[in-house]
Amino acid sequence: MEFFNLHTHKFTNQNSVLELVNQYPQEFDASIPCYSIGIHPWYISQERLKTDLELIESKLGDLNCLAVGECGLDKRIDKPLDLQQMVFEKQLLLAQKFNKPVVIHCVAAFQEIIAIKKKMRITVPMIIHGFSKNEQVAKELIDNGFYLSFGKFLLQNPKLETVFQSIPNDRFFLETDTVEQGIEEVYSLASRYKNWTLDELKQQINSTFAAVF
Repeated sequence: MEFFNLHTHKFTNQNSVLELVNQYPQEFDASIPCYSIGIHPWYISQERLKTDLELIESKLGDLNCLAVGECGLDKRIDKPLDLQQMVFEKQLLLAQKFNKPVVIHCVAAFQEIIAIKKKMRITVPMIIHGFSKNEQVAKELIDNGFYLSFGKFLLQNPKLETVFQSIPNDRFFLETDTVEQGIEEVYSLASRYKNWTLDELKQQINSTFAAVF
């Protein structure tokens, strides 16, 4: 593959890009060739929880399903944190069962995410998508075994340049999430920040992809 997009909500069907398209159980689209599936904390429905988890489990054996997620914790919404944590932990158990990486949505809850990983002894790769925090948070996550994915905020916030430069070469991915820009634009900026050629960046991400997925 030329480009890997770790997290997007829009399937663009380009031959040069492997897109990990985010899917929600309640609107699953079987025509998407490569996807992750999970319950986002924003969309937790207690009435639908059992059937959502059953659908996720049914899809995790599919070769086209590369990861669980996005799922996680968000302290800035009105869903109770204990409910969010219960739903997140159930999805982590599924990820362990099927040996799939996890794409994580985390807002103001990094310590809780780290604690859950330790408590549950999660061994599958865990990737924080849309990372936008400082070097200290990045280092703590890396030290605890997480991968970080950069996209929207890397494009929008020049202060992230030094944070991105500090990430070990084998511990990051790139994504577009919901932005209009293509993954090629994210790769272009990332290669400049790392002072690499585009081919060097592609080779590194392909190597990390092979290790994680």
